[in-house]
Amino acid sequence: MPKNSKVVKRELDDDVTESVKDLLSNEDSAEDAFKTSELIVDGQEEKDTDVEEGSEVEDERPAWNSKLQYILAQVGFSVGLGNVWRFPYLCQKNGGGAYLLPYLILLMVIGIPLFFLELSVGQRIRRGSIGVWNYISPKLGGIGFASCVVCYFVALYYNVIIGWSLFYFSQSFQQPLPWDQCPLVKNASHTFVEPECEQSSATTYYWYREALNISSSISESGGLNWKMTVCLLAAWVMVCLAMIKGIQSSGKIVYFSSLFPYVVLICFLIRAFLLNGSIDGIRHMFTPRLEIMLEPKVWREAATQVFFALGLGFGGVIAFSSYNKRDNNCHFDALNWKEEGSSQGSENDFSKHT
Repeated sequence: MPKNSKVVKRELDDDVTESVKDLLSNEDSAEDAFKTSELIVDGQEEKDTDVEEGSEVEDERPAWNSKLQYILAQVGFSVGLGNVWRFPYLCQKNGGGAYLLPYLILLMVIGIPLFFLELSVGQRIRRGSIGVWNYISPKLGGIGFASCVVCYFVALYYNVIIGWSLFYFSQSFQQPLPWDQCPLVKNASHTFVEPECEQSSATTYYWYREALNISSSISESGGLNWKMTVCLLAAWVMVCLAMIKGIQSSGKIVYFSSLFPYVVLICFLIRAFLLNGSIDGIRHMFTPRLEIMLEPKVWREAATQVFFALGLGFGGVIAFSSYNKRDNNCHFDALNWKEEGSSQGSENDFSKHT
C-alpha cells in the first residue's frame, strides 16, 4: 500500500473519531437540557398545584347551616314592604286583577331569568356583590359599590318604618287604643272634641300630632322627638344584632323575620274574609279591566314591581346565594321563587281589595 494512502486513512479515522465524540457530546447535552426542562415543568406544575390549593383555602366561605335557612333568607329578602304595601296599591291603581296579567308575564320574561342569573353568579363565584363584579371585570366594580349604596339608602328609610312599627306596637297595649277616638279638650266651661281631629280622623290626628309630633310649618324644627328617636335606635340595634356575626346570626333570625310576615298576612286574609263586601273584593280581583292593559304605564309599573318583589339589582340575592355550595340546584330555586312571587301577589291583592 502506498505511503500516502496510509496517511489519508489515518486522517479519515481521526475525523470519524472526532465526529463520534461530537455526536456523543451533543446527545449528552440534549439529554441534560431535556432533564432540566422536565424539572422546570414539574416544578411549575407543583407550583400551580400549590397556588390552586392556596386559592381554595383563601376561597373558603361560610355556608348556610341548612337549605331551610337559605330559603327563608331569600323569602324574607323578597317578601317585604314592596309586596305588603306597594303591590296592593298598584293593583288598586291599575285595574285590580288586570294588573296581575302583565305582572305575571313580566315575572316570567324578565324577573325569573334575571333572578336565576344572580343566583348562579353568586353561587359560582362565591362572593358578594362587589366581589362578583370585580371578578367579572375590575372596570365593573363600581356596579357592586352602587348596589351597596342603594341598599344603604333603603336601609335608612326601612329602619325608620321599623321604628314607627315599634312605636305603634308599644302603644297598642292599651284599651281602648289611643288612636281609636279623637281626644277631648276641656276648658273651664265645657268639654269638646279636638277641632283638628274632628276635621280629619282619629288615626290621622294621632299619626301627625302624637306619633310624629310635626310642627306647623317646615320652617319650624319643633325639637327632638324622643319617643321616635328611641324607637329608631332600637330598630338599628336589632339590625346590628342580627348581622353582627354574618350568616351565623342572621341565619337564626330568619326563622322569625321570614315567617312572621306570613302570619300577619294570614291574619289580614282571615280578617278580609270576615269583612262586609269580601265577595265584591273577590269579584273585583277576578274581573279585570282589559282595556287598561293597553296603557304603557301599567306595564312599566308592573316591571318595576317585579324588581321590587324579587329584590333584583340590590345585591342581596347574590350575597345570599354566595353562601351556597357550588353544586346547589339554583335553577330549582329560581322556579320556586317564581311560584312564591305570583302567590304572594295574589294574596296581597285579595287582602287589599276586600
